[in-house]
Amino acid sequence: MCRQVASSGDLSDPEHAMSQFSTAPLLKTKTVTIRDIVCNGECRHKSDEECAHRTGLVYPYRGEANQVLFFNAGQGYRISHPIEGGDACIDLAIDEAMLEELAPKDQVQPGPAFAFRRQRRRIDPRAQALVALLRHGLSRNVAETLEAEILALTLVRRSLGERTSHAAGASAGRQKLVDRAKLVLSSDLARRWTLAEIASEVGVSPVYLTQVFQQVEATPLYRYQLRLRLARALDLLGQYEDLTALGLDLGFSSHSHFSASFKQAFGQSPGEFQRAAQLRRR
Repeated sequence: MCRQVASSGDLSDPEHAMSQFSTAPLLKTKTVTIRDIVCNGECRHKSDEECAHRTGLVYPYRGEANQVLFFNAGQGYRISHPIEGGDACIDLAIDEAMLEELAPKDQVQPGPAFAFRRQRRRIDPRAQALVALLRHGLSRNVAETLEAEILALTLVRRSLGERTSHAAGASAGRQKLVDRAKLVLSSDLARRWTLAEIASEVGVSPVYLTQVFQQVEATPLYRYQLRLRLARALDLLGQYEDLTALGLDLGFSSHSHFSASFKQAFGQSPGEFQRAAQLRRR
């Protein structure tokens, strides 16, 4: 399928690839790289064998969108596009060390190099919703980096099957780790933290941090950060006439992002809350 070529991103004929595909980078951090790749549907026959130059996961969202495709570095494959109209996918690359931490053993081939056992796997509606959240949030520039990174790891973990090596519960060690992560986020509410930065600050892997934080707090790390910002917004509403400035000062990407997040949490927009609490300066 064309989406399989898109996932590798490395064709033997670059001019041919450019005519077949359009690629939009959505996110690139130390944790994850995400691209939106659209195929125009011209390749209706089987191609010569190509070679994947890196290991990655591809989530079609146009075409057969209820699956994830796996590509192993050095693995050969052929492409075809039997249906008219083209297709599109999200191409997600994560460091292989993180993939080893995320993937259950039954999903991985034995051997020194990391490789997936299967070429594809069905995903459920919740995973499809995560794909849509990532694509829309990043393409519209409303998803923050930390949120997108954690959603991406959640998507991969759900696609591969949840690992159970870390039992749920708040042991003293896990609680201490979570408390350190909370201090990091609280130290600079406006900062656009990345997952790798927070994990480095607390001394664990990004995968382990997201798993333990979710287990202990029953909420994702990015949502906890959002709650911190919104709580601070409530505290500062009486000091700001310019609500756009308040949102930007707290790390929101725009006034609409701030207003929508505030209203979802508190049932009123920031301006409505100001007026109801008689906080607006006259």
